[in-house]
Amino acid sequence: MEWSQILTFTLVTSLLVMSPGPNGVLVAKTVPTSGRAAGFANIAGFITAFYVHGTLSILGISVILVQSAQAFLVVKMLGAAYLCWVGIKALRDSWRGVQSMAETSPARRKRTLAKAYGEGLLTNVLNPKVSIFYLAAFPQFVPVGEGSITAAFTLVCVHAMINAVWFTAMVLLLSRLTGAVRNGRFQRILKAVTGSVFIAFGIKLATFRP
Repeated sequence: MEWSQILTFTLVTSLLVMSPGPNGVLVAKTVPTSGRAAGFANIAGFITAFYVHGTLSILGISVILVQSAQAFLVVKMLGAAYLCWVGIKALRDSWRGVQSMAETSPARRKRTLAKAYGEGLLTNVLNPKVSIFYLAAFPQFVPVGEGSITAAFTLVCVHAMINAVWFTAMVLLLSRLTGAVRNGRFQRILKAVTGSVFIAFGIKLATFRP
């Protein structure tokens, strides 16, 4: 694989990663309420999902998802339902009110690292847009012939690294805003905003056409 291909893929992927989406919203919701470690667990879930999609794309299994309208519809609606469910939960918490982080001991925080990891994983595994990316754009950068599988996994690693760098910076930035994070009113507003955005993403995903 030539370096020009890797650099082009890096540029395209970086633009996609940095564009607004469910991942950024999830991190922005997780860090203020559950801490920096939970934000990193979100990122670990993102990266795991990319390897899942990348592996399925390399094996050709994802082609079935795109070519079968029924299979695509099932995955799409599951993803949309999950995003809407997360959004509704955030709106519910905002309506009821939440304790500030200063009043909540770490042991009583609702979101465990395992739960944060699962949220990051499901947000991406159930998103057919990620499958479309790995079927439409991804193969264009993979050379045909010997070494293609190694090259493909190299690109998956590049995608994962870009996500790790971008969202790690976001986690660190959010974790430094300790004054706002510990404010109960800020948390309620944040939950209301992120809940609305998640529901909007869910509706958008439900009406998505490849």
